[in-house]
Amino acid sequence: MALLFAASVLMIPYGAMQERSRNLFSLNAPSWSLFWEYVANIIFGVVLYRTGRKVLLALTLLSAVWLCWTGYRAGDLTGGWSSSNFWDGGVRMAFSFCAGLLVYRSKWRPRTRLGFTGLGFLLLLALVMPYARGAWVREAAVIIFYFPLLIAMGAGAVVTPKMQRLCRFSGELSYPLYMTHYAVMWMWGDLARKHNLASNGFGIAVAFGTLSMIAVGWITLKVYDEPLRSYLRNRV
Repeated sequence: MALLFAASVLMIPYGAMQERSRNLFSLNAPSWSLFWEYVANIIFGVVLYRTGRKVLLALTLLSAVWLCWTGYRAGDLTGGWSSSNFWDGGVRMAFSFCAGLLVYRSKWRPRTRLGFTGLGFLLLLALVMPYARGAWVREAAVIIFYFPLLIAMGAGAVVTPKMQRLCRFSGELSYPLYMTHYAVMWMWGDLARKHNLASNGFGIAVAFGTLSMIAVGWITLKVYDEPLRSYLRNRV
């Protein structure tokens, strides 16, 4: 347990917990994607920050081909989280990071009045897409074409002042929520199971669980994350 804790805290992949399908970060499974984001940022700081758009376009196309090959080999594009599919995470990061840089540097921000609600609905269509083994072509199409389009449209969207505050709140909350929701989910799920809180349906249990995750994420942001970043910004 001490080794699992140290590996999780230091963001070192260590897929040793069989009870959690040997995910790379046993105590906080979603950290697998953040690990690859750290790798991408190191590569960006060393190489990609000065790469021209033509080279970046070539890298994006190559990584798209690599992504499709990975989907064909694995049968889907859900890998990256376990010791058995570790490198699939690098493939997923490679395309998304290059595509994001390409969208940003190309200043591709089509103006749209769909706003938060309209774009949120378009995102929801991807999130409710049913999972099917062997449907890697559909998954690749969403990742390669649909998601970059949504990102670009979101960057160029026009929103009202009230909706802008909601967008800012969501953006600030997204990272601490992502980093803490896994632990809250398991603790709340254990509590709900022990006290049979879902005996009359999952609605109330899911609602309270979701609110708990948001609350813990917000507290983490205000009590730990923002003060620490402010301290480091002033010292370094």
